Amino acid sequence: MKRFTQLFTELDSTTKGSAKQAALVSYFREAPEADAAWAVAILTGRRLRRVVSYTELRALAAEQSGLPDWLVAECHSAVGDLSETIALILPPPEHAEDTPISLSEMFEHRIRPMQRMDESERSRLIIETWSMLRPEARFIFHKLLSGNFRVGVQKRTVVRALASAFDLDAAVVSHRLSGRFEPTAESFLALIERDGSGGSIDAATPYPFYLASPIETILGGGASSVDEVPLARIEQELGPVSDWIAEWKWDGIRAQLIRRDGLAHDQSNPAMLWSRGEEEIAGSFPEILSAAYGLPDGTVLDGEIVAYENGLPLPFQDLQRRLQRKQLDAMLFQDVPVAFIAYDALEAGGEDLRGRPLVERVERLGRLLGDLGEALIAPSSVIAARSWAELVAARSESRRRGVEGLMLKRKDSVYEVGRVRGNWWKWKVEPYTLDTVLIGAQLGHGRRASLFTDYTFGVWTADPAANEGAELVPIAKAYSGLTDREIIGVDKFVREHTIGKHGPTRTVEPQMVFELAFEGIQPSPRRKSGLALRFPRIARIRTDKSLHEADTIETARILLHQHRNPAGTSE
Repeated sequence: MKRFTQLFTELDSTTKGSAKQAALVSYFREAPEADAAWAVAILTGRRLRRVVSYTELRALAAEQSGLPDWLVAECHSAVGDLSETIALILPPPEHAEDTPISLSEMFEHRIRPMQRMDESERSRLIIETWSMLRPEARFIFHKLLSGNFRVGVQKRTVVRALASAFDLDAAVVSHRLSGRFEPTAESFLALIERDGSGGSIDAATPYPFYLASPIETILGGGASSVDEVPLARIEQELGPVSDWIAEWKWDGIRAQLIRRDGLAHDQSNPAMLWSRGEEEIAGSFPEILSAAYGLPDGTVLDGEIVAYENGLPLPFQDLQRRLQRKQLDAMLFQDVPVAFIAYDALEAGGEDLRGRPLVERVERLGRLLGDLGEALIAPSSVIAARSWAELVAARSESRRRGVEGLMLKRKDSVYEVGRVRGNWWKWKVEPYTLDTVLIGAQLGHGRRASLFTDYTFGVWTADPAANEGAELVPIAKAYSGLTDREIIGVDKFVREHTIGKHGPTRTVEPQMVFELAFEGIQPSPRRKSGLALRFPRIARIRTDKSLHEADTIETARILLHQHRNPAGTSE
């Protein structure tokens, strides 16, 4: 733990990518294989299981520190991070690090066994572990217990560090890390094996995903300003439209469909589905897996799983119902039909096609799916356009078609790893927007722990100018979109206009109007407004609008109808 705690401190104390990579290289070269394996799993975002609830951990810390619950809560509000708060309020250890605990031992002999313990056994083991750790190591311990470990390092930085530390090709390391990676010494040794051919990659492993960049990064501004960019500027930045393949941007789950006879997990149907988040999701979409049985051995397709019915995609929240069910039933299959929209062939006949030009891969994809003849696995349609003007016109139909916009891919592009700018662009339509009122705020976390940065926004139940009984009801929470200067201004407003407190949330006098941008809207019985926004963020502070000019629930319901019925069909 001492070595990993030092690594965390080094990563957290700098914003320079080169310094982070140097710290990682040093750690991986020196750490025992078992510890290094756990570090790789943690730092690349592998989901850790929470073994202790925040409530249980906070109560135990209050008991051990002798502080009342209300004071622990106030300390948490001031610090902004419960793991750090508990590390600070606990009494200092008497014999910390007399018996050093390694990172792998922490998981294998303490954290994992807690999953099978009752609360009293768990508490005893936590207290014992506290007695063996210094405050900075306790902080890491709490993060690992909670399953919420985050540090400012990207997966690609970890990949580059491993490649540098062991003189490997970064693309090979990235591929080996895709899909399943068990945090064991054996897995780490396989990961760093000096085999440039990638021979240690098993049949279940997907390829690292290639991610498109938002087109705003070259055309400038947000979505609305991109719409105002002259066609001449678009052609100047991207070249002739004939150099590009344009497709619809589906609102689904990015996934790779793998069909290999070497898959050992299910010989009755040697196929697998991996999400972009590197989770196996075949159990949620068994009909796609069954359809893939007709693909030849050694096939890997990149595409999107969409909820699809009567020639139109269904809203994303319908698709989420599949993922959220632990057990699927036949009725859900009928209610939420799905399809795999394939837009790239990454492997065919066991041959890695990623280094081939996109046009070749698309042509190979067409042959594969033509031979398959399966409606559940269909190719993504290419949008024919002779000019950028025609593509702009096609993009304007996105809402009606129930898609998010366009994907632009250079015809000669190879399949890269991660987000590499230049060859793949996503050109999304303008987000939905609502004018809302700030009605609540909470302190932020980490470096923003002393500022009110997490906001609750409301809309009117009716037009306040025509209805004296109109009230503001919550519709969304958002924390991104403001500049540092704007955050300081809003924080000052919150402190000066607090009219109530409910736990960590301050109720704010309704005065400030904010425009929220969001990708979708759906019913939500948990909110008083009955609605919830998907990916809400602050577009701007509407200093030009008065409180009574904010939007109403009725306006939001109109957007809901448009979102759920993009083609104008009746419900």
